[in-house]
Amino acid sequence: MKTLFEHRASLLLALFLTTAVLPIVAVAQTDQEKLVAAAEKTFDNFVRDPDMKWFQENISRAKAVMIAPSIAKVGFILGGSGGRAVLLMRDAKTGNWTGPAFYSLATGSVGFQAGIEVSEMVSLVMTDKGMDSLLSGSFKLGGDASVAAGPVGAGAKQSVQSDLVAFSRSKGIYGGLNLDGTVVSRSEEWNRTYYKQTVSTRDILVTQSVKNPQADTLRKEVATAAHKK
Repeated sequence: MKTLFEHRASLLLALFLTTAVLPIVAVAQTDQEKLVAAAEKTFDNFVRDPDMKWFQENISRAKAVMIAPSIAKVGFILGGSGGRAVLLMRDAKTGNWTGPAFYSLATGSVGFQAGIEVSEMVSLVMTDKGMDSLLSGSFKLGGDASVAAGPVGAGAKQSVQSDLVAFSRSKGIYGGLNLDGTVVSRSEEWNRTYYKQTVSTRDILVTQSVKNPQADTLRKEVATAAHKK
């Protein structure tokens, strides 16, 4: 028979094991949360990169920012590329950043330079046309909305006239990703899972009727970068 001390010790051990497991369950991330966390790292990479001066100096003019932490080349002979992205939009009235909304990217042609398999990408949405295309649903870059490769280099100063200006990096190689022909589609299922209810992209970005605090850090980082002169 257990003594009173042994009984209490058993209860304390059981309580310890129970509470020790709880944090592990609590921090388990969904695919959507993992993408948002990865987007934070990708955005930070671009903000800190000395060769991304044009990006850093012009994000203050952007209407929205699309971040794709990983766009991978797929297939063998007839391949393509694809990935998932998050979109954050600037509220024109308040200047606050809203989102994220989830999107998928897919192209049927190989848009990578030779030897490049995976890239991280950040695109600045510079026009109302680009923003309207993203809110409308599925559209094709280079067709429904124009896309241009962003100037890279510490001294990059040239003007770029395009609906979206895309910057990509892959193991120190810049501008290796051609987004012409890429189909950009809203990920309704991912939005629903992340916000735990059926929501539209406009609910997330425009009316701001839903919000997930897990993205607070990402929104703050984008807002900080956009307010730098």
